[in-house]
Amino acid sequence: MKKLLILLLLISTSSISKAQGMDGTEFGIDGTFSYSSGGIKSGTVGVGLKYGFVFNKNLILGPSIRYQRRWTNNTTTGQGASYNIYGGGVFLHYRFIDYMFAGAELEFLRSPYTSYGAVNTSSANWVGTCLVGGGFSHLFNDSWRLNAGIFYDILDKPNPTNPNNNNPNSPLQPYVLHNSNGTVIPVLYRIAFFFPLS
Repeated sequence: MKKLLILLLLISTSSISKAQGMDGTEFGIDGTFSYSSGGIKSGTVGVGLKYGFVFNKNLILGPSIRYQRRWTNNTTTGQGASYNIYGGGVFLHYRFIDYMFAGAELEFLRSPYTSYGAVNTSSANWVGTCLVGGGFSHLFNDSWRLNAGIFYDILDKPNPTNPNNNNPNSPLQPYVLHNSNGTVIPVLYRIAFFFPLS
């Protein structure tokens, strides 16, 4: 599955670059932050960087890298842990009507989560994520662009021992939505800023 997605993305990237003229480049940045309190306090802080090639003023694609720091602290037992999540991939956004965008972001991230949702800091797995979604996108003063969107991870896979805990090894957790019976929905919000370079 991972190899097929990478192959399709490479083919589409090369065909787009041959068929359309490049209109410039952009630098993008997005942030990750989460915090939960109670008996077990945990949080995540991170940053994603993107370098995009702009085609026909509406299509932007390019490489991305991501780094996140996650920590947990069990206030009852006094045990805690912290670990790094990092990796990279590619992204593709299409902007339309000056206020909207749709896109996909494929990344492979080094994650300490096991397939059962536990943390194993002594070894890590490469986990594929493929976010598909869209939202608001607008260029302000011809100097910076705001993207605010909602994304769904189509590579999410259920935990074999607990179907209610989707993608237990996803480095993007915690997700923001649950359905009425408490099942996790692999959806997250993302705000990004893009700055034209050329």
